[in-house]
Amino acid sequence: MAHMQPLPADTHPELADDFQIFVEILGFVPNSLLTMQRSPDMVKGFGVLTKAVMNAEGGVDLGFMRMLAHFCSRAAGCQYCEAHSLVAAQIHGIPQEKIDALWDYQTSEHYSDAERVALDFALAAGSVPNNVDQSLMDRMKEHWSEKQIVHILGAISLYGFLNRWNDSMATDLEESPKAMGERVLSSGGWDGGKHVSQ
Repeated sequence: MAHMQPLPADTHPELADDFQIFVEILGFVPNSLLTMQRSPDMVKGFGVLTKAVMNAEGGVDLGFMRMLAHFCSRAAGCQYCEAHSLVAAQIHGIPQEKIDALWDYQTSEHYSDAERVALDFALAAGSVPNNVDQSLMDRMKEHWSEKQIVHILGAISLYGFLNRWNDSMATDLEESPKAMGERVLSSGGWDGGKHVSQ
């Protein structure tokens, strides 16, 4: 059960455009932002950062950016974000068979060498302590430009904020991402995105 209940989406009408950013990404306004709107400026700021990071001008496929978000969320243990990122990946054009093969990414025909190293990078960057070293960065530079690496790390860092927010708030998972999580993640120790208070 969430530590703080989401507020109705119309609580702050001035946030309608900010919420629309996330409707376009996920198909709905996430409970995380409905909780965060107790501080409307935080929602606005997070929306600005999201638009800047998840920007096609960064040269990284927007669907793949959500796969990176999934991997760093997995490293952090945030099941809420694991499920959300897969829904967003599908909305942004990642085929279901590629999503279904995500944990076989090192050998699956659905993933390129560039994607494999970026997913390794997302796992390393999302870990605590951080596991990015010079060797991994050198591998990244073989496949990605510096601008692309900045956007890749931007996505990982954006989700780092969300991982901590949602785990600390014990944010309740919505139905659409819950269904995706049950399809793709149930064999990997996924518990339905439920948060258990200790």
